Amino acid sequence: MARYIGKRAITGVVMVILSVCINFTLIRLAPGDPIRIMAGTDNPNQAMIDTLTKKYGLDKSIPEQFVMFLAGIAKGDLGFSYVSHENVVDAILLKLGPTLMLSLTALIIAVLLGTTLGILAARKVNSWWDKFLCGISYVFDSTPSFWLGLIMILVFASALHIFPTSGMVNLRVQSKGLGRILDIAYHLVLPVTTLVCIQTPYYFRIARSSVLQVMAEDFITTFKATGMPRKKVFNKYVFKNAMLPTITVVGMSIAFLFSGAVLIETVFAWPGMGRLLIDSISRRDYPILTGIYFIISVAVATMMILIDIVYGIVDPRIKHDQPST
Repeated sequence: MARYIGKRAITGVVMVILSVCINFTLIRLAPGDPIRIMAGTDNPNQAMIDTLTKKYGLDKSIPEQFVMFLAGIAKGDLGFSYVSHENVVDAILLKLGPTLMLSLTALIIAVLLGTTLGILAARKVNSWWDKFLCGISYVFDSTPSFWLGLIMILVFASALHIFPTSGMVNLRVQSKGLGRILDIAYHLVLPVTTLVCIQTPYYFRIARSSVLQVMAEDFITTFKATGMPRKKVFNKYVFKNAMLPTITVVGMSIAFLFSGAVLIETVFAWPGMGRLLIDSISRRDYPILTGIYFIISVAVATMMILIDIVYGIVDPRIKHDQPST
């Protein structure tokens, strides 16, 4: 296992470097000049533009800029934002907490709810319950997240006045301690509910199809034919094998949590990574964008290794260090 993890770690490092290199290049080849945006479009001062271009190293070629970026990473420095002039790491960490709070909460609820409903539907396939759940999942799966978010605001915030329309806390109250925690939880209800409604059908379909596929295997039929109790067959053999696809999807979903739920955060004015990403794209804030993509790449590489390790634990048939023949 240790040898396998070492190989996967090397592969992950290479993947991160290639991913960052591609994103680094594409960001800088995209239309728009961050220096001219900062200088203004009405009466741009050419001397200021030249000075800022040299200050931020944008007068150098893209390969030279990339080498400088890698040198900064080696020192733990991702640079400074062109717009806010704050450290990229600090700027990202400030937004990372709210994003994980929102996205991780929604992911946990969606996985548990979708997987449970998918298993129940698969065990009663073609029943009215199965058809009802499949129909509901298709409806929510085809619903745009931003539209559903707006409907949530119109119904539960504007019409019924049950929940706030946007934000993370009530700025007028400035509560602390337990009061602040409850205030954040109160503001979380609508965006989390929206994300859960959009994500649950995905895990529902995966769980349902996986259970049905495993239940159709010959060894399951054999166990049933020998008289083994159906509950034991399902708990010991069907469930464990059917959960492998869900583990993969959940692992990759966790990796991409760091990019934030862009549309939901925008609709509900949630101060997370999604809004930071959109703002940085519109302002051509290269250091922030590169830092976000770097963190996403590291998260994906790390989760790929963790998924393989979990696979080996859940399914004993998977051996990572097989002797060569």
